[in-house]
Amino acid sequence: MLGVRDLDGAARRLLEDFGLASVFGGHHVGWGTGNLIVPLGSNYVELLGVVDEKQATQSVLGRHLLSTMEEGDRLIGWCVAVDPFDETVDRLGLTASEGSRVRPDGTTLRWRSAGLAEAMADPSRPFFISWLVPPAMHPGRTGVYHPAAPKGLAWVEVNGDEAAIRRWLGPGDEELPVRVLPGSPALVGAGIATASGNEIVLR
Repeated sequence: MLGVRDLDGAARRLLEDFGLASVFGGHHVGWGTGNLIVPLGSNYVELLGVVDEKQATQSVLGRHLLSTMEEGDRLIGWCVAVDPFDETVDRLGLTASEGSRVRPDGTTLRWRSAGLAEAMADPSRPFFISWLVPPAMHPGRTGVYHPAAPKGLAWVEVNGDEAAIRRWLGPGDEELPVRVLPGSPALVGAGIATASGNEIVLR
């Protein structure tokens, strides 16, 4: 997730600087936030901004955005899809919640997530998601032309306690391209593979 102060302005910069196009996602019901999506196939980059400041003050994510965006646009979090979702929730003692947004075509996307507050407090850890839509409706599958021809996320880099992060991720964590370096908990960067073999690095 890339937190931004101006969704349209951030989308223009990604296209001009990196050749990454984005599509309008929608507004998150009850959260005061909205997004644009950079589809990458099985995954995606989410540009996230506040669209209703009053409503945003009433949600965990909205309050986090309002406070962190004072420092400018930045990576603010990452997310991992898990299956079975409830098993991860139970293992970590988390509370699941359901979210939704309406796409421009009127279709409602729904999902369950857990660990968002914990991830906002410690950005070295992801939160978890389970999409309640058919695979073809996954945001990463949205059709768009990217001049850079991206092939998907190649890696995510964080600073923190590697053992704790691996425990948080749980079984199968070795399959995720996560780099963990020592240091104060932080989401440091993300790499996007391209057809040319070059990587686009977001920090």
